[in-house]
Amino acid sequence: VLPSPGGAAPSVSITEIRQYLRAQDIPFHDGYSCLHTPSLFVGDRGDQPLSANGPFTLFIDKTTGSFLCTATLAEGTWQDFQANVEMRLRGISPIPPARSEEMEEEMRQAREDARCIWERALPLWELLDEKETKETKALFGISQVTNATLKRFGVRYLRTARSLVFPWFSPQDATLKGLKLVRVEKNGGTITYVEETLPRFDSYRNLFGLPLIGRRDTELVLTGWELDALALHQAAGVASLALPRGTSYLPPTLLPYLEQFKRITLWLGEDLRSWEAAKRFARKLSLKRCSLVRPGNLQPRPLEALNQGLNVTKILRSALLASHKSIVSFRQLREEVFGELVNTEQVSGVKWTRFPELNKLLKGHRRGELTIFTGPTGSGKTTFISEYALDLCMQGVCTLWGSFEINNVRLAKIMLTQFAGRRLEDQLELYDEWADRFEELPLYFMTFHGQQNIKTVIDTMQHAVYMYDITHVVVDNLQFMMGHEHISADR
Repeated sequence: VLPSPGGAAPSVSITEIRQYLRAQDIPFHDGYSCLHTPSLFVGDRGDQPLSANGPFTLFIDKTTGSFLCTATLAEGTWQDFQANVEMRLRGISPIPPARSEEMEEEMRQAREDARCIWERALPLWELLDEKETKETKALFGISQVTNATLKRFGVRYLRTARSLVFPWFSPQDATLKGLKLVRVEKNGGTITYVEETLPRFDSYRNLFGLPLIGRRDTELVLTGWELDALALHQAAGVASLALPRGTSYLPPTLLPYLEQFKRITLWLGEDLRSWEAAKRFARKLSLKRCSLVRPGNLQPRPLEALNQGLNVTKILRSALLASHKSIVSFRQLREEVFGELVNTEQVSGVKWTRFPELNKLLKGHRRGELTIFTGPTGSGKTTFISEYALDLCMQGVCTLWGSFEINNVRLAKIMLTQFAGRRLEDQLELYDEWADRFEELPLYFMTFHGQQNIKTVIDTMQHAVYMYDITHVVVDNLQFMMGHEHISADR
């Protein structure tokens, strides 16, 4: 749930951040997405000014003002940062903002569970039976990936769950912080990969492969899948990392770890959603250093390119610059136009699985479009829209709800019932199981209710788009948000 207007942290501009740092004599470098400063939480903590000679391990997000110290993992809001600067000036040792006890306990339990699974999992090349190893590799499409690559990235196999296990190691001290389990489900001719993480997805902040990155690496390929990172390293010898939630989300807390790279190539997948995500993430990472691999028949995802024996280095060299001048010629747009003609189905948007008739009308959900549903009170607008949005959300479309008419608890109850497809009030013993699965969806709620100031609502939406990569916003309903006195006005 996003913070309510009363509890929301006031926004801060990059100019205000720079002015504050100069006023407090805090040295800083201007990075791509962040400002870099010496950390308040490292070394001597007296009232001495911070030295410009030490390592600049504290990163301040240029968009939100939030900070992260990569040396101590202290993080917090811009207001927390200011409070710690004031404490330091008074000679008090700064204290990193604490997480709630409940959250700390949850993270500790997740690490413990991850450790138990990790100890039970076997390195793939150590399976007793060579036939089993071959079959497992074939199942996941990694027959071409060598044992040396699997060993380098620490990939293991959990027999009982028939899952590949990808570790999340702390870049500081190489301790195990969590895991991702990936298993294959076959349904007729289609293969789907099912992922599960410890800790849960919303706390899972792993850049898979980060401990293998050297301090002098300046070029990086960012992928949307762990197996793609393996393929890239093996085929082209490049530094490669995988995002924790694929193409749906790039958490701002990961940006500091990507600051050292002068060039980042985004090769996220083989469909148009991956291409849209790459363009979105490039804006977060700073367009001037990003290049994008355009999906196409001769440029599939990295693992597929390795399996087909394609020249991965050549594909990387053909990546397009993310930033372009204000004027372009058709020659520069030529490939994009061809991509739209080849992928007409994908261009029309994400299809609804529950509403085939709606696909005929609207073709699919596309970013940048506004759809208005009207109907009299009690005709089922909210019930329908919650199912309509849930359908997309279950396909990985990051969704933000602004429910101004009914409260979030009631809305969440409707959506959970639709998600489970059963009356949970009659089967309360199943509640936790379905609630756990529902919690994994990329779904967020604004905490407004009734009439609101439009600027506050828009600011909250913009914040959500940056923080959670929201691509679908639902407002229910416009009349309640605007207040009844504005119904007849132009507003």
